[in-house]
Amino acid sequence: MRRYRPLGPSFTGRETTSRDAPNQRGAASIRGTNVRVTCRRGGQNARVTRARESALCVVGDRMGTGLLDVTEDLSALDSSGFWAVVVPYEGAPVCARFERVRPATPWPGAPWYGPTRDEWSSSLDQVQFCRGVETIRAAIAAGDVYQVNLTRRLSAPLPHHPPDGASTDIAALGAALAQGNPAPYAAVVRLPAHGVHVASASPELFVRREGRRVWSSPIKGTATVASKLTPKDQAENVMIVDLVRNDLGRVCEWGSVEVPALLRVEAHPGLVHLVSTVQGRLRDGVGWPEVIAATFPPGSVTGAPKIAACSMIDALEATPRGVYCGAVGWVDADQQIGALNVAIRTFFIEHGRLHFGTGGGITYDSDPRREWEETELKARRLLAVASRDTTVEPYPSGRRTSR
Repeated sequence: MRRYRPLGPSFTGRETTSRDAPNQRGAASIRGTNVRVTCRRGGQNARVTRARESALCVVGDRMGTGLLDVTEDLSALDSSGFWAVVVPYEGAPVCARFERVRPATPWPGAPWYGPTRDEWSSSLDQVQFCRGVETIRAAIAAGDVYQVNLTRRLSAPLPHHPPDGASTDIAALGAALAQGNPAPYAAVVRLPAHGVHVASASPELFVRREGRRVWSSPIKGTATVASKLTPKDQAENVMIVDLVRNDLGRVCEWGSVEVPALLRVEAHPGLVHLVSTVQGRLRDGVGWPEVIAATFPPGSVTGAPKIAACSMIDALEATPRGVYCGAVGWVDADQQIGALNVAIRTFFIEHGRLHFGTGGGITYDSDPRREWEETELKARRLLAVASRDTTVEPYPSGRRTSR
């Protein structure tokens, strides 16, 4: 069993020190300001107790409560217990181990009360986004890159004083998403003492592990209906499948990486996607740190080649992505199983504002106006769920289909 480094605040009945958490400074980008907590003699500080009691995760079909400890050390995922995991696109991961795990139940609290629709602003307007598409097309023509995933951040202020019987709790937003935009890799992680407030309605599997078997199901290609998917959508998907094959090949047994499903059409609320699956068998001695190091950030939200695509993303996008385009999920270390999503269709709260990202893969065949419209399509239903002055009919359970 691997040893791992705990992060403050500690729930072990003592003060967290720099020796306990040598990488606190690096982790601050995802957790917000580090919280230093001391414990009174004879019992825990009341603030620690409240933070522990309010922490929760809803990942897959399970709910975790009773926070035990938090670390940025991914080797913890190969130790013991049930972990919620948040790996931001930039910054340090957050792994939170929970004492109690049970089947998830409907949210018992007040309903979500979000910003109004007209309060949302975009980090890139249409002109800026389209200019970025043209820059990427020029780089592709020059042979510098094959595909780049260009995104923008949508943000709005959270209401300061929601009315009685309403809530700005991220778990309430997670419940609203479960009704209005259910997703196979949905997740809610709430760690108030660490500044983590995430509600994801992701349709995309980043990595799933069962023992030594591992697989990924990248999404590339989006349309309102299947008949509107184009050869450009197929080309996007195949390029990323090749990238994921290479990523998994770094940690899998030679010859074990294969593609059991290519260009499958999946229907989700308001749109359809092309989805492929790449799988392999991990080499002996490979654990979660090695898997994530080999595959992160996900190829579907970066591009190909990955390093060159990430450089263009840094140059063209106006704000950091934060949790968006990272990964959120769970790991049962005792059973050696777990699943992380690609954190798309994902909301997170920072500094009193609600954030959401949208974007798409840009290839040489991309039309700037259509790429902008695709980002609008991906965001439309999610923003309607999150905004208090719009209504969305519940999406019937079991409606997601594939063929």
